[in-house]
Amino acid sequence: MARIGFIGLGNMGGGMAANLAKAGHTVRAFDLAEAALARAEAAGCTRAASAADAATDADFVVTMLPAGRHVLSVYQDQVFAAVPPSALLLDCSTIDVASARAVSAAAAERGLAMVDAPVSGGIAAANSGTLTFMVGGTDDAFAKGEPILAAMGKAVIHAGAAGAGQAAKICNNIILGATMVATCEGFALAQKLGLDPQTFYDIASKATSQSWSITSYCPLPGVGPTSPADNGYQGGFAAALMLKDLKLAVEAAGAAGASVPMGAAAGALYQAFVNGDDQGLDFSAIIKLLDGTQHKG
Repeated sequence: MARIGFIGLGNMGGGMAANLAKAGHTVRAFDLAEAALARAEAAGCTRAASAADAATDADFVVTMLPAGRHVLSVYQDQVFAAVPPSALLLDCSTIDVASARAVSAAAAERGLAMVDAPVSGGIAAANSGTLTFMVGGTDDAFAKGEPILAAMGKAVIHAGAAGAGQAAKICNNIILGATMVATCEGFALAQKLGLDPQTFYDIASKATSQSWSITSYCPLPGVGPTSPADNGYQGGFAAALMLKDLKLAVEAAGAAGASVPMGAAAGALYQAFVNGDDQGLDFSAIIKLLDGTQHKG
């Protein structure tokens, strides 16, 4: 079993750290929030006094942080100086590709191996250990990190060199964001036209409109498998985080000279949605914006 330093115990990181401890690893965990540290301790992790403390003597360091600036700061200011030369660094945050490549290059300059390994699946998958990891880094680093990531997920896929994991994540979520908007449009229109939601689900889930957003994550309560819609749109993947990912995708597209009109349109709709009082709800709750039931901020 490995010694793992885990930094960032929010909605996603808390469940991930707990699954590493459940798998038998020694997990030293750190977060700025006392409540998050307490939950990690209750799940079998050991409390660390700082990010540097979590990284000290670790075989692996896993980070789950909000944005690129946080990742760069934590690694440059604390982790690099504290971690053993043999350790593998795994950043599971969703950040911009440029920052992912910059922190990986900074690690390489210090002789440290690192991968970017953003996740797909949301809070429920983080808690159940069924995340999908998209990994960027060298073949050797991927091979070394795969067993650790596998303890937290159902699929671990090597996407390519440094930054490729982040590229795959934002490309995945530009599809997901736009598809969910279209799904919500279709279900909202179906109701306006007098169709029964369950009947329309039975049709759409077997017709050419079929997608994950319909069959696994239907945005209406009581229709299809259990989803955040059945819990008042609580949990899942917050609309504000979907907006963050869509902004990253549009930014990356601009830098690459790619055209993403659907992603940009979805981003504009999510921006309008999070400007209201429902911004903390799951991203499928954007159906409220489209059917006119959203609370206005």
